[in-house]
Amino acid sequence: MYQKYFKRLLDFIFALILIILLLPLMLIIGLVVRINLGSPIIFKQERTGLNEKTFTLNKFRSMTDERDENGELLPNELRMTRFSKIFRSTSLDELPELFNILKGEMSFIGPRPLLTEYLELYNKDQRKRHKVRPGLTSYTAVNGRSTLSWDQRFEMDVWYVENVSFLLDFKILVKTFITVIKRENTTSDRGKFQGTADANKEKSS
Repeated sequence: MYQKYFKRLLDFIFALILIILLLPLMLIIGLVVRINLGSPIIFKQERTGLNEKTFTLNKFRSMTDERDENGELLPNELRMTRFSKIFRSTSLDELPELFNILKGEMSFIGPRPLLTEYLELYNKDQRKRHKVRPGLTSYTAVNGRSTLSWDQRFEMDVWYVENVSFLLDFKILVKTFITVIKRENTTSDRGKFQGTADANKEKSS
């Protein structure tokens, strides 16, 4: 009942309330980002959402656009400034995702949306993560995000999908606030997902 009828309704109501309340803050953050990192202030990227549909994720930009002599973007760690690191540690760069939630592309709680290029790399079990809307925060984010391997992360995502409930979402939300306040697990750089052996076997068969 919760997953089918109430979760989306609660997402819409609270996203709308938070957008109204936090709009002045978001305007200030946008100005600060423009001064420190340039424009555009919003980072947009295609991600995979509910039922494997593609949507455009919105975040405040948190890196520069520095490029090498061939015009290629430098590695992420070289485009991170001191401001970038502090900004990301507060998770304020995620606030524009409230508009994704309002539009129904995301939820407050759910597996984090990943790059669309990963879709063909998932095995059958891993694809279950797309049976629910991706989340602003997730079960993995409050359970060792920065220390998890890709396989562990996907296992936890699928477990969440199969056990989603109001109580579970509430616990994740509370732990998220604690994590943000303590600035724990605010970054997660495990490199790009390369697929698993069983996924590659399924693809070739």
